[in-house]
Amino acid sequence: MANTPQAHDPSTWPTGDLEQLEPLVARVLAPNASAFTYTGTQTYLVGTEDLAVIDPGPADEEHLDALIRAVDGRPIRAIMCTHTHRDHSPAAMPLAERTGAPIVGCAPLRMEGGGGVEAAYDQEYEPDRVLEDGEAMTGTGWTLTALFTPGHISNHLCFALEETGAVFTGDHVMGWSTSVIVPPDGDMGDYMASLHKLYERDDRIYYPAHGPAVEKPKQLVRGNIGHRKAREGQILKLLHEAAQPIEDLVARMYAGVDKRLWPAAQMSVWAHLIHLEQRGLVNRSQNLWKAKPNPAPAA
Repeated sequence: MANTPQAHDPSTWPTGDLEQLEPLVARVLAPNASAFTYTGTQTYLVGTEDLAVIDPGPADEEHLDALIRAVDGRPIRAIMCTHTHRDHSPAAMPLAERTGAPIVGCAPLRMEGGGGVEAAYDQEYEPDRVLEDGEAMTGTGWTLTALFTPGHISNHLCFALEETGAVFTGDHVMGWSTSVIVPPDGDMGDYMASLHKLYERDDRIYYPAHGPAVEKPKQLVRGNIGHRKAREGQILKLLHEAAQPIEDLVARMYAGVDKRLWPAAQMSVWAHLIHLEQRGLVNRSQNLWKAKPNPAPAA
C-alpha cells in the first residue's frame, strides 16, 4: 500500500481486461481502487506459452474470473507474490485451486494486523516454495529472479525479468507515491538499504503493483532516497527545537496534506524515529522524542 493518494479516475484504468504491455508482460487490474491502492492492484502475467502470475491480488471472484480468462488455458508455472498484504496475495490460494499452479515467492508472515492504515496481513498465505534472494523461477523464454527488498514489509520481494531488464517492484517502489513503512514489521533502515540495492542495478523499467510503469527507474529511486533523507532531516531539525510527540511532528511536517493521510504519515514518521534512535541520534521518554545534542567540533 502507498501513502500519498493522487487524483485518479479508475474508469480510465479498466478492471478485468488483459492489457499487453510488452511481448512478455501483460496485466489485469483488480477492482479494488482506493486512496491507498490508487487504481487498484495490478496482476502481471509473464510469458507467452506458459506463465508466471505476479501478485494475484485480493480474493475477489470477479478478479479471479478475469485472471482465468487472461490465462486462457495456458499452464501457469508459478503464482508469485511480492508480499502478503491483503491486496496482493489472498487470490493466490483460490487461483492455485482452480489451475493447479504452485504458489512461489515471498515467505509467509503471521501478523495480527497492519497498524490501521495498511491492509491487514494475509494470514492464510501458504507458499509451495519460498524464493531466497537471487533464486529464480523459469518458464519458456522467461526467467524471474527474486530480489529481497524488505522495508515496506519484512517479507517483500521484487522480481527481475532477466530477458528484458524489467523489474516487478510490488509496493517497494511506485511512481504515483512513496511506500508507507509501518513498524514494527516495516523497517526504515531495511527500506533504505533496499532502495540502495535497486539503485545499484541497471534496470530498464519497473512495473509496480499500483500505478503506471516507471520508465526512469534510477531517477525515481534516487528521488525516493532523497525524499526520505529530507524527511529525516526535517524530523531532526524539529526535535532539536524541542522534544515532541509524533502527533506534533506530523502536524508540522504535513500541515498542507489532507488530514485523512495523517495516520499513515504518523507510521512513516515513527519508522524514521526508530531508525534515528538505532543510530543514536534521538531518544524517547514515554511518548516524547528528543534529538541528542550535536557533538562539539574537535578542538
